[in-house]
Amino acid sequence: MIFKSKKKINENILPFDFSRKGRIRRYLELVAGVFVLALAFNLFMLPNRIVSGFSGIAVIFSSLFNLDASVFILFMTVILLIVGIFALGKEKIMLTIFGALLYPALVKLTEPLINYITIDNSDVLLSVLFGGLFRAGFSTGGSDTLIQIMNKYLNISLGKANLIINIIIISGGVFAFGWTRLMYSLVCLYIVSLVMDRIILGISNSKSFYIITEHEAEIKTYIMQKLGRGVTAIEARGGFTNNKEKILMCIVPTREYFILKNVVNKIDKNAVLLITDVYETKGSR
Repeated sequence: MIFKSKKKINENILPFDFSRKGRIRRYLELVAGVFVLALAFNLFMLPNRIVSGFSGIAVIFSSLFNLDASVFILFMTVILLIVGIFALGKEKIMLTIFGALLYPALVKLTEPLINYITIDNSDVLLSVLFGGLFRAGFSTGGSDTLIQIMNKYLNISLGKANLIINIIIISGGVFAFGWTRLMYSLVCLYIVSLVMDRIILGISNSKSFYIITEHEAEIKTYIMQKLGRGVTAIEARGGFTNNKEKILMCIVPTREYFILKNVVNKIDKNAVLLITDVYETKGSR
């Protein structure tokens, strides 16, 4: 049985640990990740004119009009942040502003490093492979703002919005660099998704969550309203206590694994979670 709720969830629920220790760890991870991302952009993506992700727009304009890629990325980022404040609210944008502004700064700072790191870019495929591997797992907020706006105002799922944006960006690369670079860009995009969904989170496309919690309504509402997923409440009885309780069961795409896991822990630190790989789903109720 699928439960639906119109209860508004707490907008302050965040999918990450924002304690002091957790904040420091997250910022250190973010700086390290953005540094690798910026270095990969200068070493692999820009020299080979690989259009993949939000930075692909900078590759196009930098190559065609001889613009400074870091300045152009900063320009686009500031515009998106301003639009995001009006469209999504100041609180939500403030969560991504540090990484979003850090990325163009590190693109500029890592630019001189290409003079000391010798990369043979004549083998474009090898550059694409390494560029995709280094990009996987890191986000700087760029296209994420557009994805959230499309999700909120066009009622498009996050996955579909991300796909649409990448198709538009990569299509722009066709007009700028031709069909060969399109194929390389698609390979890079596939590698990024492959690493994130298969290596980091497992080999399945989806995850099944079984949740036992005292905050059933709040978690159920988050899953349905924010993730747009169905929830099934299963009647159960504790084997030791013999108390009646409910188990929330839902299936989410692998890319939403960390989001749901951290949100559940944020709402209820004592929640019991059983998470398994799902290799096939069929039908809906």
